[in-house]
Amino acid sequence: MTASAGRTRSIAFVALTIAIMAVSAWITVPFGPVPFTLQTFAIMFAILVLEPKQSIAAVAGYLILGGFGAPVFSGMRGGLGVLVGPTGGFIWGFLIGAVLAAGLLHLLRSRGIDNFAGSIAAGVVFMVVVHVCGCAQFMAVAHTDLAGALAVTVAPFVIIDIAKLAAATVVARSVARVVRR
Repeated sequence: MTASAGRTRSIAFVALTIAIMAVSAWITVPFGPVPFTLQTFAIMFAILVLEPKQSIAAVAGYLILGGFGAPVFSGMRGGLGVLVGPTGGFIWGFLIGAVLAAGLLHLLRSRGIDNFAGSIAAGVVFMVVVHVCGCAQFMAVAHTDLAGALAVTVAPFVIIDIAKLAAATVVARSVARVVRR
């Protein structure tokens, strides 16, 4: 593949991933102040399938689009108000989590470790970072204590997020074989 074709393919993967993230955010189930979406599934899938730079670019592009007002966040919302609102920490946590998880995967793969356990480890890093950022911002904006924030932002989602992580890992490991050809 030529360098130009490789860049074109990379741009296409990033753009498609941003679109998938937006659609996954629109699939929303109201669950108290923090809605249930498929965003974490889509982002974890991207981290596992794409190269680190591609997955980070996709998450950054998603945040930039949403920050400028494109309706790509849950509930078809966009704008800076969403990013600084009670659940905004989850959204910017996606980028921090993607950087750390993609970095871990890159490190593991550079050492010849590309297995299910490594993918799960990267997913756990991603999910923990997203929940820490989301919980912290919820505490600050909603003026609540840690116990109250954990009860609203983390506890209801732990089992669901573990299931999304496992599903994203299984699907991504199958798709990655095709994408990396």
